Amino acid sequence: MRDTLRRPLSLIAEFLQLEAAAGLLLMAAAALALVVANSPAEPIYRAALSADIGLPGASLSLLHWINDGLMAIYFLLVGLEIKRELLVGELSSVKRAALPGIAALGGMVVPALIYLAFNWNTPATLRGWAIPAATDIAFALGVLALLGSRVPTSLKIFLTALAILDDLGAILIIAVFYTADLSLTALALAAAGLAVLYAFNRFGVRHLGPYLAVGVLVWCAVLASGIHATLAGVALAFTIPLRAEGLAEERAPLQRLEHGLHPWVAYGILPVFGLANAGLSFEGLSLAAFLTPVPLGIAAGLFFGKQIGVLGASWLAVQCGWAQWPEGAHRWQIYGVALLCGIGFTMSLFIGTLAFSSDALQDQVKLGVFSGSAIAAVLGFLVLRFTAARNS
Repeated sequence: MRDTLRRPLSLIAEFLQLEAAAGLLLMAAAALALVVANSPAEPIYRAALSADIGLPGASLSLLHWINDGLMAIYFLLVGLEIKRELLVGELSSVKRAALPGIAALGGMVVPALIYLAFNWNTPATLRGWAIPAATDIAFALGVLALLGSRVPTSLKIFLTALAILDDLGAILIIAVFYTADLSLTALALAAAGLAVLYAFNRFGVRHLGPYLAVGVLVWCAVLASGIHATLAGVALAFTIPLRAEGLAEERAPLQRLEHGLHPWVAYGILPVFGLANAGLSFEGLSLAAFLTPVPLGIAAGLFFGKQIGVLGASWLAVQCGWAQWPEGAHRWQIYGVALLCGIGFTMSLFIGTLAFSSDALQDQVKLGVFSGSAIAAVLGFLVLRFTAARNS
């Protein structure tokens, strides 16, 4: 019995350590991008990102390869985490999933409504309503890592589960609301590839090679279909077997792939994404620029919307008897975590690239994401640090 309990706990500890380290590295990459974008090297930085890189059958800029290619691997890892948590992890039962699920829903709806309120009279920018609805799990856990053992593990698990469900909601939003004109032929090819992947699963294929080979073909088809190519990573993830007859749990295909990908994503893909997308020039920046509808709606959505949505939905769930507060955590610590949910960096910036094509609007997105996330991170850290000291 102890061994069966010890294995999930060790997986959770490993996950939290990797995500926390990724968050700290992501912060460094974002800071470096800001420095470069405001230095004499800025023209070289922009030219490198816009340089065309041609491969057989595709020619995209470096920035597109990062956002459509490397991020597909990130979404593959997210999909693997979601599948594992839904089947055997913290989200595998209604009782376990109730609090983070309801909190995640509140934390997506309220920020979106706040953004819409600020942009209601500017129809051209309404498309960005989903930008403040996302939580960056790596950044948030990176801030928690700075607090060490002052934050109970139950609260870290709650934040992780909430952010994973938040990612699932963001994936659904991207699939439904951020697709271009669809190519039925490409969609049919993608569906055929997914059918093959499903057959691999049903017939007990254990080797990852066939899944990854067909997964690349599915990615190419999805890229040509009008649906964002990163969703191919999620679709592939849900076909990877979590269990395999005759194999120990840790040797199952999903566990092996997740374990293998996590360091590459944490220490490679996420910092590269941050470096490529966080370069905001401060030239000509003023208070008036911040007070325009897009950055103000995003910042208010992340800072006010997330804490109101997460805390309000959690309180409602507990009061109605649908869920219980995380064990060993008091209300101020839960409020601190609700603040950290306002760190929207990676997914918010990613949705911003899908919502707006103009450089001017994308700079406004960055301004809103940076300001809202920074305020949420600093205040969340201070609340958790102060309450930990007060209760020690």
